[in-house]
Order: sequence, then C-alpha cells, then structure tokens
Amino acid sequence: MSLNDDAVLVLKGYEAIEDGQSALRQTYLEHLASHPDGMWKSCGAGHLTASALVVDAQRGRVLLTLHKKLGLWLQMGGHCEPQDATLAAAALREATEESGIRGLSLLPGGPIVLDRHPIPAPCHWHLDVQYAALAPAGSAPAISDESLDLRWFAYDEVAAVADASVVRLVERTRAAL
Repeated sequence: MSLNDDAVLVLKGYEAIEDGQSALRQTYLEHLASHPDGMWKSCGAGHLTASALVVDAQRGRVLLTLHKKLGLWLQMGGHCEPQDATLAAAALREATEESGIRGLSLLPGGPIVLDRHPIPAPCHWHLDVQYAALAPAGSAPAISDESLDLRWFAYDEVAAVADASVVRLVERTRAAL
C-alpha cells in the first residue's frame, strides 16, 4: 500500500468531532484525489504533513518546539518521507527526531485533529494530520537542528505561548487521554 493510499484510509476513518473537521477532511481527500504528488513537499498546490504532540500525561505537560523558520511554539512534525509507510509512522518519526525522545508511542485511535495552514511560497498549504504521542516516564528531550528551543509546558501554559491550532490540539489530546 502506498503512503497516499494509507492517508486516504486514515482520513476516511477519521471521526470529525468538532465543526469544520468534516469539511477539512473532505478538502484533504479531494486534494489527494486531484494531486497524485499531494503527499510530498514538491507538490506546489500544498501537501499533507504529519505531526504529533508529545505528552507527559503523568506530569500534565506537553513538549513544544520553537520552530527555527517560523519562530512559533509548535508540536513536532513535518514532511512525509519516502521511507514512511504510513501517516502515523511519519508523525512518530518526526516527533522522535525533533524531540530526541526514544520510545514514544502514538495514542491509539488515529489522528487527534486536522489543521490546514498557509505556508510561504513555493508551496502554499500544509494539510497537517495531527496525532498525539506519549513520552516514556522520565524522558529527557534533546534539541534538534530544526528548533531554536525545546521546552515542556503545563497544559494550562500553552495558550500563553502558542497559537490557537496548538491550543486546540492540546485540548483534543487531553479529551482523548
């Protein structure tokens, strides 16, 4: 099965709880149907990305990265790579690479939320499929080359440092926990 095929299955199975998520899921599916390269960074019309919010549920906190290019506190994530067999595998790979934490495990049940956001040209959109990953007890993160900083934030601190999309991801993740 191709990564595109996996993405279509994941999106068709995604249970959109809040308003707007069903329409967004349909936008993602239409994008993949009309762009055979819609999984890859090279797709100028936009492409799917995979991300994961790293959670330390025992201590009530999440790990955010201060993105080097955007200067924003975000969850770990990025572009799909040819070696990624599934969207979930891409999200887990990105979370592991950017957090430096080994042994992360995705919450069962698939994506937590979908988020479509504009990015600078030559591409115009990221169609992000967002998961949540549990960190093993006592995990010590290590900053990557893609980040200016990496820091744990208590759930209630996120709104003060991150945008609405990250706050929504934290809220949905907490509900899934």
